[in-house]
Amino acid sequence: MTLDQFKYIYFLGIGGIGMSALARWFQVNGYAVAGYDKTSTLLTSALEAEGMVIHFSEDVDQIPAKFKANPAETLVIYTPAVPKTHTEYIYLTDQGFTLQKRSQVLGLLAGQMTTIGVAGTHGKTTTSSMVAHILRDAGVNCAAFLGGITNNYGTNFLLNQPADDLRSVVCVVEADEFDRSFLTLFPTFAIVTSTDADHLDIYGAHEAVLESFSKFVSQIESNGVLFMKQGLSLADETNASVRSYSLKEGDYYSRNLRIEQATFIFDLVYPQGVISDIYLTVPGFHNVENAVAAGAVALEVGVSPEAIRSALNSYSGVRRRFEYILKTDSAVLIDDYAHHPAEVQAFLLSVKALYPNRELTAIFQPHLYSRTRDFAEGFAESLSLADNVILLDIYPARELPIEGVTSDLIFKGVHSKNKKKCTKAELPDVVRDMKPSLLVTIGAGDIDQLLTMLKNIIKDQ
Repeated sequence: MTLDQFKYIYFLGIGGIGMSALARWFQVNGYAVAGYDKTSTLLTSALEAEGMVIHFSEDVDQIPAKFKANPAETLVIYTPAVPKTHTEYIYLTDQGFTLQKRSQVLGLLAGQMTTIGVAGTHGKTTTSSMVAHILRDAGVNCAAFLGGITNNYGTNFLLNQPADDLRSVVCVVEADEFDRSFLTLFPTFAIVTSTDADHLDIYGAHEAVLESFSKFVSQIESNGVLFMKQGLSLADETNASVRSYSLKEGDYYSRNLRIEQATFIFDLVYPQGVISDIYLTVPGFHNVENAVAAGAVALEVGVSPEAIRSALNSYSGVRRRFEYILKTDSAVLIDDYAHHPAEVQAFLLSVKALYPNRELTAIFQPHLYSRTRDFAEGFAESLSLADNVILLDIYPARELPIEGVTSDLIFKGVHSKNKKKCTKAELPDVVRDMKPSLLVTIGAGDIDQLLTMLKNIIKDQ
């Protein structure tokens, strides 16, 4: 299959962060784009404003007539989150349309360029956005398909400049392990940030997760390079050169790390030298480590040390990744997408380092019944780093309830000074009573929809 044979691109699940990036690529490159999603969001509204036709109910009649009339010229791209019982999925399959997963199409696009694949059970969105920003800021002709909205560009997609030879274009791809999507990629360079147990509803066991990452690194081009977090066991699985990195050790690492005025300042040590005094305004020890990985691959691509320092100094992060919602002398509100115990721990440790003299209140919304069941003990331990914990109900996302699985599984293990479980409707009163001066919201569900309300409460207290 080649993309040249299609004029119309129809998305089932167009509002997903990865799907919307693909939709934007096709729209910019002259294809007619339309799609379905379950709910209207700020992101789908932005896509509609860019000229895409989107509807929000399972209704074959709402698929644009030109798309339905031309099956041979219409490519249907779907996300694994769309069930096979979906009315439109069934219709499009029965009518002989070409259906491809998002990951398959992304693999086709990326395969035309020199690809940097950024994988990991956590850290990949921030790291890939850092790589993309360094390349763009340094003037490298690059494209990027990211898993979050970058604050520097206000989008999850960067379009490259036209090139006679597409291999001269560097394509940064967030390589997603969910549903083994990253196995459609054959990158020249790859970063692997972590291989923790996650998505066990898909994989079943941690061993299967590790097998999938082993397969991913085996697909790196033989003349390529794998940048691997120090301590991971993937070196024997690839024919590429292997370089290690971490916060404090490896071929690439940080030194002279200090915090000044809520900014993490550090030197990036690499085999041939040092990039001194990088000012990372997106806080977090984990983000310093992500910056080390991003700087490492940028050096390999040929970006100068000075350009890397300049780009990282101007990097402003990704929405919902350690994002300041309110920052005054009397009140701070930070939002983060963390939805795995290791991510929660890294986030809370960094917040406590930034504000050692403030009492920390954390609101957590668990994501998925299966993830809550599998990692309840880990979540409880990580959340207990906060002085006060407010636990919301589980956000189900793609899942149906599992008998006996509620946020109580986490709540009973939390040993913070104060803890409380409540609904979203009860949350405003709970926060007013607590009067927090340092408040964080954590989770991958819809907790971000509460941020304006929370901001107004704590700034007026």
